[in-house]
Amino acid sequence: MQDLKSTSFDFLGPKKIGKVRDIYDQGDKLILISTDRHSSFDRIIAHIPLKGQILNQLSAWWFERTKDIVGNHVHAVPDPNVTVAKKYKMVPVEAVIRGYLTGVTDTAIWTRYSAGQRTFGDLTLPDGMKKNQQLPVPVFDPTTKEDAHDRAITPAEMIAEGFISAALFEKMKKIALALFARGQEIAARQGLILVDTKYEFGVDDSGELVLIDEMHTPDSSRYWQRDSYEERFARNEEPHYFDKEFLRLWFKDNCDPYKDAVLPEAPAELVTEMTRRYVQMYEQITGDKFKPGETPIEARIGRNLAPYTI
Repeated sequence: MQDLKSTSFDFLGPKKIGKVRDIYDQGDKLILISTDRHSSFDRIIAHIPLKGQILNQLSAWWFERTKDIVGNHVHAVPDPNVTVAKKYKMVPVEAVIRGYLTGVTDTAIWTRYSAGQRTFGDLTLPDGMKKNQQLPVPVFDPTTKEDAHDRAITPAEMIAEGFISAALFEKMKKIALALFARGQEIAARQGLILVDTKYEFGVDDSGELVLIDEMHTPDSSRYWQRDSYEERFARNEEPHYFDKEFLRLWFKDNCDPYKDAVLPEAPAELVTEMTRRYVQMYEQITGDKFKPGETPIEARIGRNLAPYTI
């Protein structure tokens, strides 16, 4: 199965390489090409066929179903791997919404709760809650967006440090919670729990918020299977979730992914399994059968982006 490692289109304008996307800057527009690069340990560890197409099409699917709540950056989706996006000034705050007491990173709500923190946004939690327990209400728990390291600081600190104005913060919070409610409602119909997610926003020339980047993909959001959640939670078992960790663990077991200059190639059977899981998530979220795009991929993208030559 073919994968898309990178692109090289000299007719689209200056190129910037992100973790997953190749971004071509056309001044008022950005050409966002989702590749099959898979990032972990702050580097690319593998290429997962169809991943880029799935992430791009899932975001487009969600943007279409939430545009009544807030406008988004989508100008066109001329190819399964491509979004042509209107360019906006980015708001340097990541709008994180959490519906359950879970997570293992430094900024995760369970990590901070375990360390004694009880107040998160407007929500104060009681003692004695368990990992993976549903929160009384979803909480808006934003972090900063910074080059060095995103920080989970209070809204007052964000406003005082100039990341966002008080008025824009309240607008962002209201919109993010509405988007999450819509996401949970749709996910529930598909047998899924949308556990937590993050949104990125820009502002247009009039200062209105616009949703940018990606939306409700398995890379930006946590999903659990709905039918087994209660039983597993009662037994103190982890929920049945979309698991990408097996590939990360293989690298930890077979090299030092933080220090080794060259990493071993990911086993073909693990790559194939990762693709299968992304396809499964696409189909369960959307209820549609996944259709791979035509190959060769780069040639197809080039044809579909010909109208955007500059």
